[in-house]
Amino acid sequence: MRLTSPAATRNLAPIGEKLAGLLPATGTVLEVASGPGQHVLAFAERFPALRWVPSDTDPRALDSINAWRETVSHDRIAPALTIDLADGTWSQQLLHPVAAIVAINVCHIAPLAVTRGLLTGAAALLAPAAPLLVYGPFKRNGAHMAPSNAAFDKSLRAQDPSWGVRDETKINAIAQELGFAATVWHDMPSNNAMLELRKRTH
Repeated sequence: MRLTSPAATRNLAPIGEKLAGLLPATGTVLEVASGPGQHVLAFAERFPALRWVPSDTDPRALDSINAWRETVSHDRIAPALTIDLADGTWSQQLLHPVAAIVAINVCHIAPLAVTRGLLTGAAALLAPAAPLLVYGPFKRNGAHMAPSNAAFDKSLRAQDPSWGVRDETKINAIAQELGFAATVWHDMPSNNAMLELRKRTH
């Protein structure tokens, strides 16, 4: 069954516009934690020179992704993969190189181990200078970007103490340990950000 997410509907346009300046011209892009599949469907239309590989851990999301995939006439969306970012070996599931990885609204609704797993797998998969692009709400230097983000963080931690808005400074530190260059911060609407991480070239 095809599912929809109001948040995905709202943020499709600004995320697509930002990705247009950051994604490679050609190649395969892995989207982790794809959710219902709306993002990957829209991105495959917007970037016809790229092939997209969606993924998730939730069986309902995987079914929805594949149901959306059946509505298009092109072959630029691969069947959805079951990827658990907390599993340090998840990158071994990719049989072909990927030119970029996109993660939208992942880090704050999962334990920190998932963020570390995302970075570890991306470090194993990506070639030098290839991007990992991570979208969502983040702290910067330990501070929330707006009172609404602080309230959101509090509500997340009330649901699950292992969740919460992550600090870009800590993400950057883990990423540099794994061979990425310093994180580039891109401001996005609604006090969100796009973090651009690229493998070091030397």
